[in-house]
Parts: sequence; structure tokens; C-alpha cells
Amino acid sequence: MENLFTSFVHFQELLSHHPMFAAGLLLMAGHLIGKLATLIKFPEITGYIVAGLLVGESVTGIFPDHMNESFKIITEVALGLIALTIGAEFSAAKLKRIGRAAVIITAVQIVATFVAVTGAMLLLGVETPFALLLGAVATATAPAATVAVVQALRARGRFVDYLYSVVALDDAGCVILFSVVFAFTVRMLGAGGETASVASGVLHAFMEVGFSLLMGALSGFLLHKMTKNKQGTNEILIISLSLIFITTACSIVFHLSPLLTNMAAGSVLVNLSARNHRLFRILEPITPPLYALFFVIAGTELKLDVILRGDILLLGSVYILARGLGKYGGVWAGCAMSNIGRPIRGNLGWCMLPQAGVAIGLVLLIQASPLMNGLPPEQEALIHNMVNIVLLSVFINEMVGPPLSKMAIIRGTQIEETP
Repeated sequence: MENLFTSFVHFQELLSHHPMFAAGLLLMAGHLIGKLATLIKFPEITGYIVAGLLVGESVTGIFPDHMNESFKIITEVALGLIALTIGAEFSAAKLKRIGRAAVIITAVQIVATFVAVTGAMLLLGVETPFALLLGAVATATAPAATVAVVQALRARGRFVDYLYSVVALDDAGCVILFSVVFAFTVRMLGAGGETASVASGVLHAFMEVGFSLLMGALSGFLLHKMTKNKQGTNEILIISLSLIFITTACSIVFHLSPLLTNMAAGSVLVNLSARNHRLFRILEPITPPLYALFFVIAGTELKLDVILRGDILLLGSVYILARGLGKYGGVWAGCAMSNIGRPIRGNLGWCMLPQAGVAIGLVLLIQASPLMNGLPPEQEALIHNMVNIVLLSVFINEMVGPPLSKMAIIRGTQIEETP
């Protein structure tokens, strides 16, 4: 037994000095437990998070916390690709097809969720900046989970049209809201040695958003110009990745939003030429292992000793309930404002509950941001608690969200729609 323990210690030391070995182990653990999750009818993402939990310091300690710094680039690249894909949903043709009603529904449910979660956190005594950040993160959904359910059911009709439209717009709206809130709260906290009044904080937030969008638009334009006459897939892939890396790095260095810059780049790309959709198809094959690694690394942040504390269980439970109420109530109100019939109004909100990549990315972005350097220890602990609250929410919503979405889609498509 002693020899076995000694071997395990040596194994951990080997892992600590070889990030490549760690990456391979994380990918394999994610793959195996992700497949196991699908066998018991849970989403693969849930399996990835469980894999991270198991190899993290909370359980086996195979992946020590100090290794997270070595893998920060994985999080940044994954976030860049996620944001670029979100931006592609902002094509003029698609927005015109989506229509005014879907925009109203999306906007109302984002505001309702933000207000519900922020208000609930404030009532429980969470400091205002952290309550605002949790409220902004809560607005994110998981389009992939909802789309997978629709495809499995082969559902069609007006209900599915509205569903696709709202989930396509939701994460884009979430990224914009989060970018404004994050810039504002950084000033409120005085992170990095900055302090500001509310007025200057708001001004700084909107300047950050504006410069992020400008940088992203320039990046999208350059990417379009550099690839429009290229035919080789490998050449396009190299150029695309190089500009995504440069754009993401520049936005971080200049304290802008890497999410907004890449989202703006994606939007400019799809609106300059329909042919640019090939860029997203070329990038698609490299994303599965990258996303799997992203979610497993996120799972290592989930600490059992933290989430099992009474205060975190309370905050996490209230966060999940407030988010659910905000999503469902916001969709219902948006549908009512748009004069959409009760079958859609009463069921569409259930499809907004799944939460995954964007929410995890946002909270990890807060934790890794150099703008958060210099915070006092108690505020650093609050950020760590935020990560665990959001990961707990993702874990629960990825289990209960898809079955509820399935129920709502079946009901919404089968019941006769009456405007």
C-alpha cells in the first residue's frame, strides 16, 4: 500500500512538470466520462465537468490547482472561438428573418433574468459588484443543448422558429450586457488601483465596449481581406487562427473585452460576404477537443468543500431559482408584449434553462482577468465562490434543462397555436 501511495505521489509530480501530459490526461478523462454521461442520458458537457471534478484537487488531486495558470491559454482561445461563432448569428439576413418579436422576447428575458438574479443576490447580502456580475452571467443560455433536443425530436413549426431565433440572439445579448457590467464593476471595486464615481464608471464601461467592437470590426475586415481569394483549407485555417489569437491577446493586453472583439469580428465576417461562412466550417473540426478540454478544466475549479458549505448551497440554490424565474417570466412577458399565443408563451421559457459554455467562460474570465489583480483577499474569495456557484448552476441546469426543453418543445409544437 505504501509503494502504491509513493507511486501516486510520483505520478502527481510528473504531471506537475509536464502540461502536455496533463492535457492528454484531461482529454481522455473528459472523453471517457462524457461518453458515460451520454449512456445514462445526461449531456456530454455534464460528463466533462464531472471529469474535471474527479481529477481536480477536490477528489484525486491528479490535476493540482497551480496547473490552471499553464492552461489559461486554452480558456482564452476557447472563449475567442465561442464569441466568433456567436457573432456569426448577427448576419443582416438572419436578423431580418428573425423579426421584431424575437428581438423583444430576447431583450425582455435578458433584462428580467439580470434583475431577478442581481436582486436575489443583493437580498442575500452579496456585495453589489458581485451581485451584478452574477446577474450578467445568469443571462447566458446553452443553445447547443436546445438544438440537440430539437434535432432529436425532428421538431418543426412556428414554435421552433421562435426558439431558434431567441437562443441565437440570447448569448450575443448576454456578452454585450456582461461586457458593460464587468467594465463598470471593475471601476467600482477599484481593481488594479482604479477608483471611480458611478458616472465615470459608466462612461468607462461604454468606452471599453466601443473600443472592443472597433477592434473586432477591424479584425473581421482584415480576416475577410486576407482569406477572400484563398482556396486552400490549410492556408485559411492558419490565417484565421493567427488573427483570432492576435485579436484575443490584444484585447486582453489593452483591457478590452475578448468576447466582444471576437463577436464583432464574426459579425463583420458574415455580413461582408456569405462566402465567409466557410471560415466557420474550416474551424469547426478543431473545436471539439478544445471545448472538451475547456469544460474539463472548468470542472477542476468545482470544489466540493466550497459548494457543500451552507452559504454557497444557499446562494447557488437561489441563483438557480431566480435565473429560472427570470428566464421563464421574461420570455412569457416578451411573448405577451409581442401578442404571441399562449402555446408558445407558456412553453418557450422552459427551453431557456440550459446553461453551459458561455456562462463558464464568463466567470472564468472574471477570475483570470488581470484587471482583478490587487483585490483584497476577501474579494478574491468572493470571486472564487462565484465560480463555484456558476459551475453548480451549470451542472444542475445541464441535467434538468434538456428534459424540460424536450417537454416544452413537444407541447409547443403539438398544441394548436392561437395568436
